[in-house]
Amino acid sequence: MESAESQFDLAVIGAGPGGYVAAIRAAQLGLKTAIVEREHLGGICLNWGCIPTKALLRTAELYHQMGRAAEFGLACDNLRFDLASVVERSRKVAARLSNGVAYLMKKNKIAVIDGEATLKGEGRVAIAGKDGAARTIAAKHIVIATGARARELPGLEADGRLVWTYKYAMVPPAFPKSLLVIGSGAIGIEFASFYRTLGAEVTVVEMLDRILPVEDAEISALARKAFAKQGMTIHTGTGVEGLVRHEDGVTARLAKPGLTGEITVDRVILAVGITGNVEGLGLEQQGVKIEKGHIVVDEWGATGSPGLYAIGDVVSPPWLAHKASHEGVLCVEKIAGVEGVHPLDKSAIPACTYSAPQVASVGLTEEAARAEGRSVKVGRFPYSANGKAIVLGETEGLIKTIFDAESGELLGAHMIGAEVTELIQGFAVAKGLETTEAELIASIFPHPTLSEMMYESVLDAYGRALHI
Repeated sequence: MESAESQFDLAVIGAGPGGYVAAIRAAQLGLKTAIVEREHLGGICLNWGCIPTKALLRTAELYHQMGRAAEFGLACDNLRFDLASVVERSRKVAARLSNGVAYLMKKNKIAVIDGEATLKGEGRVAIAGKDGAARTIAAKHIVIATGARARELPGLEADGRLVWTYKYAMVPPAFPKSLLVIGSGAIGIEFASFYRTLGAEVTVVEMLDRILPVEDAEISALARKAFAKQGMTIHTGTGVEGLVRHEDGVTARLAKPGLTGEITVDRVILAVGITGNVEGLGLEQQGVKIEKGHIVVDEWGATGSPGLYAIGDVVSPPWLAHKASHEGVLCVEKIAGVEGVHPLDKSAIPACTYSAPQVASVGLTEEAARAEGRSVKVGRFPYSANGKAIVLGETEGLIKTIFDAESGELLGAHMIGAEVTELIQGFAVAKGLETTEAELIASIFPHPTLSEMMYESVLDAYGRALHI
């Protein structure tokens, strides 16, 4: 028998944005809760992902704006950056938020256990502590929230010196003059944007026929045009057959149908997706199904093994921090028997890429909507026709909205331009409320704001745009 101190209603393995939020919600609902973490509170997102990368990108944004000072009647001479200080600020931001999670655990009386967890069946979890001590806890319900790590490809493995994953790319010891980014999803494009803005020669290689392949094709094309204008070299429909590592550089062999070639760069960043952290947990022994490196669960996060659940990046896509947090809340509320809980609607999950320009979306792309056989109305409004965008000096961008022609239902919204990662939540709320075009048109948007473009895009879908 376990001691009372080792008995819990719910145990969470992994303290990332899915795990720690699940633990907090469980505590709020009166469940005695423990959380086990082998590295850092806040997980990859707070320590090596979402937060520190955005700190780096903020630096790049300011650097770019300072270079445009003359446009605003200002002078900024001898512009330069100190890489060590840039990285240090990013790490301090991450540390601050990780400490904030520790405070939240204490506030909510959640037992935090440092160590590596292994499932032992019958609600028991064995923990190998960081201090070498071992203990076992028991819980009626266990939530796996172990997250994921960067996927590597045979022959392209990261070594931390010449070939980087996102973790190494956030703490470069020296700034590379040239860089190859393999993969053009959000992670690859954000690093490509950061390094290019600070002056590196950047080449992006993507196996698929366009960059940001999960985004609307029109937005993807505009993004490629913008990045090319900044001096970024982009190869789509292209693979990397191998890497030759030199003393202080890498030669990559690129191949596309009917064409091969080589490129030599200082460093390479691998951004070819992620794989779930499923090893060493004892999942197979508990009868948990794993497909393509991720745990298979139902709409509530249940694995099929009684009392065992999984959420976040260790399960199915989209692999986003806010999706993990939402899953954690839904999973715990279902466990606790909260009335009115609804399964996650993946079509209502917004996605953001914090490059320059930013990209954001929610719902169906135009192509996907038409593929479903829907008759659609599509609205567009350019940044160049918006007063606030002109004031900001940010006239490059587009807001695109897609509606069901018969019902007026908002099917999707897709954006590229300044601050679209903030604007997208307006359409995410609208979609969640099953808003129609009539309700959006009846809404009043403040002037002068970038949000007016959202309104105008809706108007344009119905032939009523006022400012184009």
